[in-house]
Amino acid sequence: MDERGPWPVDAPGVVVLPSGRRVRGRGVRAGAPPPGLEPDAAFQCTWQRPRPQRWPVRWVRWPDFGLPLVPSDARAALHEAWERADAERVEISCGGGNGRTGTALAVLAVLDGVAPTDAVAWVREHYRESAVETPWQRWWVAR
Repeated sequence: MDERGPWPVDAPGVVVLPSGRRVRGRGVRAGAPPPGLEPDAAFQCTWQRPRPQRWPVRWVRWPDFGLPLVPSDARAALHEAWERADAERVEISCGGGNGRTGTALAVLAVLDGVAPTDAVAWVREHYRESAVETPWQRWWVAR
């Protein structure tokens, strides 16, 4: 049974931002989320259009190991994700859940008050050590 409210802090992939907002990072190639742990809104950072889901998905066109195709759209989507995470279950995803997802989570950490120069280290500590895979992804977070 799905109890609505914030993500459980112990759910797989859930990151608690400094403000207390909870966001889940996930790789979509791993399959559907566990029953009862579906998001209210998802932001999928992939090159190919996302498959339809039972929840709203905002697509951020973003190539693997790269940067968003339209940076202004990505910034707007991530700002929306951060705002919605205050009251909703928000999911950030990419193919494997590391590079693009980690980069997006690092940007959310910046929006939440983490210094841009510290955000990659912060997301690696609180999400996955392998988050944010490339130098240009680290550069994008810092700027």
